Amino acid sequence: MMDKRMTVDEVVSQLWDGMTLGIGGWGSRRKPMALVRAILRSPLRELTVVSYGGPDVGLLASAGKIRRLVFGFVTLDSIPFDPWFNRVREAGEIEVTEYDEGVFGTGLSAAAQRLPFLPTRAGLGSDVLRLNPHLRTVRSPYGDEELLAVPALKLDASLVHLNRADARGNAQYLGVDPYFDELFALAADRCYVSVEKIVDEFDGPVQTLLLNRASVHGVVETPHGAHFTTAAPDYGRDEPFQRHYVTSAKDPDLWPGFVDRFLSGDEASYQAAVAEFA
Repeated sequence: MMDKRMTVDEVVSQLWDGMTLGIGGWGSRRKPMALVRAILRSPLRELTVVSYGGPDVGLLASAGKIRRLVFGFVTLDSIPFDPWFNRVREAGEIEVTEYDEGVFGTGLSAAAQRLPFLPTRAGLGSDVLRLNPHLRTVRSPYGDEELLAVPALKLDASLVHLNRADARGNAQYLGVDPYFDELFALAADRCYVSVEKIVDEFDGPVQTLLLNRASVHGVVETPHGAHFTTAAPDYGRDEPFQRHYVTSAKDPDLWPGFVDRFLSGDEASYQAAVAEFA
């Protein structure tokens, strides 16, 4: 069977300027942060990022990597707002398409099913339609109910982080929630998965095998690759480090020092710096 093991830099070498990139996880939970950090080190630019956003969005915004953001929210969970996202959004430095969580998920579902759109009740009666005048409604042929027609969120590639995978690309989550990572994988032409550990055999219930190797094009073993977000049950969110990120991101005088200490080297350098910080 095909061995799909890659490094984080090999994954990023297969991405390109101006692409539409989906990033899995949810807020500050199980984000593929090692892959995000590899993008920060790369010359990639002008990305359309599709995300239930967290520090992935903030860090990519800090480096000027995002041209357009499609999002359901951007939050650090225990800290409501990401300072870098706030800054670029308020300054109008990026284009935005803002959906609610339900509309966003419906768009991913449509792309995963290779449909041009899917109908939903989500978003009706809200500001989603006012903020996104391109959205249309349709009438159900079964009862004439008006529904929102959500266009497919088609992705060129997606990045997700799970707990375990084998070398062929079958991937497993071990926490309480798969979030929407299977939709990110299926909505994309190519999916790259970082994991805490590559294994020969899986433990746990069969339903935790979230991704089939047919939808995965590369798998990367990156211990603590979701840091500083959660990767439960392997580890929780690093709250002191997240607070340090937020403090640094809010202060233009502190941010260059954060970048120099944590983001100027490779992933091994990052993990070593985090260990010293702890």
